[in-house]
Amino acid sequence: MSKYDEKAVAGVMSGLIDLGETVTWEATHFGVRQNLTSQITAFERPWHFRDSMVKGVFKRFDHDHYFEAVGAETLIKDIFDYDSPLGILGTIADALFVEKHLREMLEERNDLIKRIAESNDWRKFLTE
Repeated sequence: MSKYDEKAVAGVMSGLIDLGETVTWEATHFGVRQNLTSQITAFERPWHFRDSMVKGVFKRFDHDHYFEAVGAETLIKDIFDYDSPLGILGTIADALFVEKHLREMLEERNDLIKRIAESNDWRKFLTE
């Protein structure tokens, strides 16, 4: 996610993450450098996991990832459930640009994950 200069800076920073573990991401969004710490709060491998923000800019942020085998392919469904900070100003920001930004970022990330998973590049990220 180089577009956002996104990188893991604390917690689990490589390999697979498991229930209860955390990762802190540093990234630039809307011209502001920020950190977001997420914890895996639900995990039903290989069908579902949820990461929930425990520290960051949002008032609350949960991201559910669902996986379903469809023939030889995998269908991925993501659900963002969040509350922006700043009350009515946050609600207006959501309507104007935050939701669109999150959707585009998620689509970009999923395209990257798909490209890595369908090539041999996944080996660079997972160790025995």
